[in-house]
Amino acid sequence: MDASRTKAIPPASPRALHDPSGGNLKPKLLDQLRQALRSRHYSRRTEQTYCHWVRRFIYFHHIRHPAEMAEPEINAFLTYLAVKGKVSASTQNQALSALLFLYRHVLGRQVGDLGEVNRARKPTRLPVVMTREEVKAVLASLTGDKRLMASLMYGAGLRLLECAELRVKDLNLDRAELTIRDGKGGKDRVTMLPLALKPPLAAHLVRVQAQHDADRAAGRGAVALPGALRAKYPNAPWEWAWQWVFPATRFYVDTETGERRRHHLHESVVPRAVKDAVKAAGIARRATCHSLRSVSA
Repeated sequence: MDASRTKAIPPASPRALHDPSGGNLKPKLLDQLRQALRSRHYSRRTEQTYCHWVRRFIYFHHIRHPAEMAEPEINAFLTYLAVKGKVSASTQNQALSALLFLYRHVLGRQVGDLGEVNRARKPTRLPVVMTREEVKAVLASLTGDKRLMASLMYGAGLRLLECAELRVKDLNLDRAELTIRDGKGGKDRVTMLPLALKPPLAAHLVRVQAQHDADRAAGRGAVALPGALRAKYPNAPWEWAWQWVFPATRFYVDTETGERRRHHLHESVVPRAVKDAVKAAGIARRATCHSLRSVSA
């Protein structure tokens, strides 16, 4: 490999990130990355994460364009993350995945042997397992939507985001079933809804539908749809079936359409509430939302 690749060069101007030649013939590199991710139906969360790591990679090498760099620079960045940054093994692998995607699908290059990369150590940790009595104490300290969501995670085995991203059409109260869309590994699955949760969930949906009707009457009420479904079903964003089961209390303005919408309840709300509930229950261990899915007999 040409040793000149690894020599430091003076910081480039921001426009050099558009095109190695310094021109503006192509979209910005990060815009190209976003387009490549969206065309392959990656989630917005993955898009944000990959853009973050590519940006850090560029600034680590003094704003050099990735097309001017190769395996040695990737190796140096990953080694820095492990040795100086003290990141976890999963975080280092996440950064590597972002760079591999960039080179393969945006720059059209295959990354070869990275050589001796200092790998972050992956610690062996046991999950925090709560007893049934502890779960009851935690749930008793929660109220409203937070209690209902925590109960679903416990009774139906939902992950935090799976619970937050539930839509009305994914509930079947008559059959006591929940359909999880695009779960871990991009897979759908069906799980059972505990019978004890049917009445409070039905009452919750009545309140949410009344709120949705009020939003529509005020000229709002649209919701974000996955992928390109809006082009296929233009009226779907306002339909009751596509609404979030746990909508946020505030609106946001969509930058593409200008619509005022409600997102689903932010995923940080329930973990904070569970943390306070664990403390109120006198549980000395570091129990979290994930602990609700691991309960001893």
